Amino acid sequence: MAPVTSLTATVHQRLATALSATLPEAPADPLLRRSDRADFQANGILALAKKAKANPRELATQVVAKVESGVTSDLIKEIEVSGPGFLNITLTDAAITRNLAERYADEVRLGVPLAERPGTTVIDYAQPNVAKEMHVGHLRSAVIGDAVVQILEFTGENVVRRHHIGDWGTQFGMLIQYLLEHPHELDHKADGEDTAVSGEEAMSNLNRLYKASRALFDSDEEFKTRARRRVVDLQAGEPETLALWQRFVDESKIYFYSVFEKLDMEIRDPDIVGESGYNDMLDETCRLLEESGVAVRSEGALCVFFDDIKGPEGNPVPLIVQKSDGGYGYAATDLSAIRDRVFSQKANTLLYVVDARQSLHFKMVFETARRAGWLNDDVKAHQLAFGTVLGKDGKPFKTREGETVRLEDLLDEAVQRATAVVREKAEKVGLTEQEIVENGRYVGIGAVKYADLSTSAVRDYKFDLDQMVSLNGDTSVYLQYAYARIQSILRKAGETRPAAHPELELAPAERALGLHLDQFGETLAEVAEGYEPHKLAAYLFKLATLLTTFYDQCHVLSPDNAPEVVENRLFLIDLTARTLHRGMALLGIRTPERL
Repeated sequence: MAPVTSLTATVHQRLATALSATLPEAPADPLLRRSDRADFQANGILALAKKAKANPRELATQVVAKVESGVTSDLIKEIEVSGPGFLNITLTDAAITRNLAERYADEVRLGVPLAERPGTTVIDYAQPNVAKEMHVGHLRSAVIGDAVVQILEFTGENVVRRHHIGDWGTQFGMLIQYLLEHPHELDHKADGEDTAVSGEEAMSNLNRLYKASRALFDSDEEFKTRARRRVVDLQAGEPETLALWQRFVDESKIYFYSVFEKLDMEIRDPDIVGESGYNDMLDETCRLLEESGVAVRSEGALCVFFDDIKGPEGNPVPLIVQKSDGGYGYAATDLSAIRDRVFSQKANTLLYVVDARQSLHFKMVFETARRAGWLNDDVKAHQLAFGTVLGKDGKPFKTREGETVRLEDLLDEAVQRATAVVREKAEKVGLTEQEIVENGRYVGIGAVKYADLSTSAVRDYKFDLDQMVSLNGDTSVYLQYAYARIQSILRKAGETRPAAHPELELAPAERALGLHLDQFGETLAEVAEGYEPHKLAAYLFKLATLLTTFYDQCHVLSPDNAPEVVENRLFLIDLTARTLHRGMALLGIRTPERL
């Protein structure tokens, strides 16, 4: 279906045309925004009058005359000059209803247009480490990254997902050497069967191995030497060493998939390209940087220096691409990944959903890639940096014993709390035990995701499960209940079907709801452009609060209503439900039909 032009865009165009007709020599922006005094306010005339040395109120009056002389009866009900030269604009009820009817007819996209110039974005997110448990620190990259993927794909962008897992480095020499000397230790076969059940088992095996090998590495110098030699064998591709390394990777993937399944996230095997995926490119990356003069040798290491990046002593802090012993660090891998993503994946944008504490590293990596010509005005890299998850006390989130919180434990507790909340209301709604369990999962995981996504990514946020599963306030479950409540009303309506009636006069609460529904597409465009899912969360929360006001002021199924009023109100709330459903899905959150 054709996209729907928003009311904002239509009014903006009418005003711009009137401004151009009044002052042809000056290009004009009406500076239109939503207003409490009317439906919209235009503030652009003040700046234009100053430029043209004209009286702003007189200019505003001329613009109003031009607008009124056009065919506006279908759109603008009233336009008045206010204050020093503002314009207050009120739309006709029919224009609002007709616009929403067009959106309603498009069940898939709700009239939201695709991006005018979509490109290819490679997004690097959800980056766990092989042979290590996922903890609360892995939550934000996964949740924020998944939401941005969904939103960008909805706008028409070609999105390439990348999970840059930690699957290479010195710890694997330690693990592999230990396993060679204790072959009975890894008894669980990573055959990929029954992954949901075996995820916990897979990680407990790996965890036990990691602790045992680390203890031996720290206490036995001879084992430490053998482990370091094993790293050289791994880097050289020695078959037995590689085969054992692959077992660790496969075992870890079983675990990763079980955690991501709990998070209700789709992680596909081809999208996992870890550090090891760029091994064959490292030599060439270093050669290209050195030959072009971007990197130089300093005390045997290959380094890139920056004028504006200094250490505590005031000395330059370089990006070390290759160590003096010939080994490679994160910089070489990250720069090789940029080359692959730009030249093989043909990306226009590289997006990294990574902890804000790594900002300096990525600033240096991006600048190095720019100097090398791999990034430029047509190919940009951006770090979507995020803050820390804090406990209720405002300090980094830890267990009582001071340990980092395991991600699985956190998700399990969220689901338990949410299931208790769902169970309290289950009898009244008539939910089955299966629905209680399923909805408990959707509400619990939705609560965790929404608490993260409703906060600006760069800010820290407090992890407070009591608040997250509350039915009141800015929470996921408040939005889920709003959706379920609409479904309940639609079921009660029986054979009375939703239908738009543009001839009806709208109540203030209906107008407010309708005008907000019209802004869904513009909100998504803004969210996609700035990678800001919190703005979508804010839009949806406001939609749910406007719906609550609508319920208080406009009874939908009242026998006192004329049939066309009932149909029109059913149409309004059904479009609201579709918008909530679509918006929540873009945040990775489910909307149960009954709650």
